[in-house]
Amino acid sequence: MTTTMSERDGARPVGVSRAAARQLAGKLSGQIRLPGVDEYERARRVFNAMIDRRPAVIIRCETAEDVVHGLGFAQAHAVPLAVKGGGHGVAGRAVCDAGVMLDLSAMKSVAVDPDALLVTAGPGVTLGDLDRATQPLGLATPTGVVSVTGLSGLALGGGLGWLNGKHGLTCDNLLAAEVVTATGDRIIADVDENPELLWGLRGGGGNFGVVTSLTLRLHPVGQVLSGVLSFPASKARAAMVGYRELAREAPDDLSTALSLSRPGGGELAVSIVVCFADGFEKAAGLLARLRGLGPSRRASFRTVDSSGRR
Repeated sequence: MTTTMSERDGARPVGVSRAAARQLAGKLSGQIRLPGVDEYERARRVFNAMIDRRPAVIIRCETAEDVVHGLGFAQAHAVPLAVKGGGHGVAGRAVCDAGVMLDLSAMKSVAVDPDALLVTAGPGVTLGDLDRATQPLGLATPTGVVSVTGLSGLALGGGLGWLNGKHGLTCDNLLAAEVVTATGDRIIADVDENPELLWGLRGGGGNFGVVTSLTLRLHPVGQVLSGVLSFPASKARAAMVGYRELAREAPDDLSTALSLSRPGGGELAVSIVVCFADGFEKAAGLLARLRGLGPSRRASFRTVDSSGRR
């Protein structure tokens, strides 16, 4: 969520003084980061190193009430507001110039209810944090493919990963969220309360509010087979045709991805990644068809059970 309050209200930005920022600090459970200190420099960085923006103040939130105070502070000073969860979004919307950045990365609570097949997570939780909490129980929800990605940004933007075929996108599994609105109200969005807001949050991205908690559906996931086959340029056409046929006929348990690259700047390579969430008896035949395309540059497969053991 990145909102320029001055543009919305037609007001001219009045700026943020250090004295006002320090006064705000007395109301927070979290901490204030101001320019000129190492903590500020670390907090303003995001995954995309091309993004180089400098907020006037960074609020490292620890509670939803910190978010309420930070939102009100940005509005009172008519400056832009940016919200950082995992900070992995390549567009860099998690950080703004000369405004307020709400850094939610410290809000990392994860509560798993294995009986109800639910997990409730804070907005600073990464995909790796989530998996470490659910995997020992043999449970998972569809997420992305990079462990340092923030769960909140992924879920609010859609969420593509290895369980999509069988269990849908991350946003399809978002059942409820706690949201701080632009008016500073803390509300719940689920099928009973504010269902239209929940509909918007499930893949609609930011600017509906600041999400301070997410509840997602979990699914039993046992042993997973994954791996990659990589083919040289001479096999590129055959590999892509074979991949198309495989993807057309594959069961929902199988997720796949194809990429073209030049490893080390050398010869073109075609890589096909596969992940079977279940049904290994189907896997052998499908993988044999890929292997039947001819000698590959690289072929590597492994199985991992719910405890992480190979």
